[in-house]
Amino acid sequence: MNPSETMNHLRKKLPLPIIITTICILLFTIVLYAERLSFLSSTSIFKFKTCPRKHTKSKSYDRKIEHVVVNGTWIDDRFDFDPEECNVANGKWIFNHSIKPLYSDTSCPYIDKQFSCVKNGRNDSHYLHWEWQPEDCTLPQFNPEVALKKLKGKRLLFVGDSLQRNQWQSFVCLVQGIIPQKKKSMKRGRVHSVFKAKEYNASIEFYWAPFLVESNTDINIIEDPKKRIIKVDEISERAKNWTGVDILVFNSYVWWMSGLRVKALWGSFSNGEEGYEELDTSIAYNLGLRTWANWVDSTINPNKTRVFFTTMSPAHTKSADWGNKDGTKCFNETKPVKKKNHWGSGSNKETGGKLLTEDERRNPLNADCIHWCLPGVPDTWNQIFFAML
Repeated sequence: MNPSETMNHLRKKLPLPIIITTICILLFTIVLYAERLSFLSSTSIFKFKTCPRKHTKSKSYDRKIEHVVVNGTWIDDRFDFDPEECNVANGKWIFNHSIKPLYSDTSCPYIDKQFSCVKNGRNDSHYLHWEWQPEDCTLPQFNPEVALKKLKGKRLLFVGDSLQRNQWQSFVCLVQGIIPQKKKSMKRGRVHSVFKAKEYNASIEFYWAPFLVESNTDINIIEDPKKRIIKVDEISERAKNWTGVDILVFNSYVWWMSGLRVKALWGSFSNGEEGYEELDTSIAYNLGLRTWANWVDSTINPNKTRVFFTTMSPAHTKSADWGNKDGTKCFNETKPVKKKNHWGSGSNKETGGKLLTEDERRNPLNADCIHWCLPGVPDTWNQIFFAML
């Protein structure tokens, strides 16, 4: 039987749709076999891709590429981290025993006594191994040499309150360990403090401006919120010290712990008690931030200076936040709060920077539930800041 006779025989025996389906299957098998051969020879007509990681970018990444030399090796500084695509606030604390802190209370001489974990009675070391892990991206580890290379020939200035000083000291401690003693210096002032890394011609500075705008607590710290007077429309006197800086980092945490109402002043402090009026804190804060933002817009050249702003540190003032309803303040709480999206339950006052006595350390009422001891949480803030640089 010849081929034509075979096909005529099939047409008589099988319906046309079945014949067409059979032919299609045969053709597909032939193409698939040919494709397998071409795939093995690296000339595939199909494009195969590996599965993307969770932090693979879905859009073009136009961040400026920087190359940094570390130990004689060029590093292409394009992290998988993209601040536009990663919400660093969405994550959790994980315990990582392999973490090795870059400094300690004893190796960094620049930690204020109120921020020293060991000097204030912390005798465990578990807190050194907690690591912040965002849900949808990976944070690069803080690299002091790369950080200093980025700051070479530049000024980095932290501006704000005692919590901002907390972060400044953390940053200084993170980088100072790799700098020879003769090539670093620290100059402390009541308002302005400067750490210099001479080898890199870089300075890491802190400027005391708790409300950002001017207030009667800018030089002499006033602990009682009821006695503070804030000039919500004036910033120039302090801000003239912030010009010419390459990287500015601002914060405003003290605004969140100033009570329900604050004394706002227009005009001169010489008017004293007669010149102010009481405003809801939220309204005064809004006015103060507008004054600050107007100064940034009118003074800062974004092509020369980068500006960062942080709002508040989650409060950690009550043991109930950890599920310990019978506890006092945050006394003896040693692990992160595990509740997702925790923002704390309020705060009251600062300790004034005094080192606690042995008796005071044992009294739960003296626990500082506002600041963070070092090494500690501010190191993670600087890890995030480093990634954004």
